[in-house]
Amino acid sequence: MAKNETFKVNGEGLLKKVKELIKEGNVRRITVKDKDGKDLVTFPLTFGVVGAVIAPVLAAVGAIAALIGECTISVERN
Repeated sequence: MAKNETFKVNGEGLLKKVKELIKEGNVRRITVKDKDGKDLVTFPLTFGVVGAVIAPVLAAVGAIAALIGECTISVERN
């Protein structure tokens, strides 16, 4: 059964938090929303996703972090 969590972060902390969540390994999907609750990006994570596969996702998250001030990360866990 999936469990959902939400974290509020500023743009500077977005990339760091996403990296932490990926490292935990039990995350199925991460959605980044703006302060109004509009989805900016959603990406699924499957067991065993590493390295080169995650690099484009982290680059996109870094670009979003540079453009926004406050956002929410919604996490779906296994």
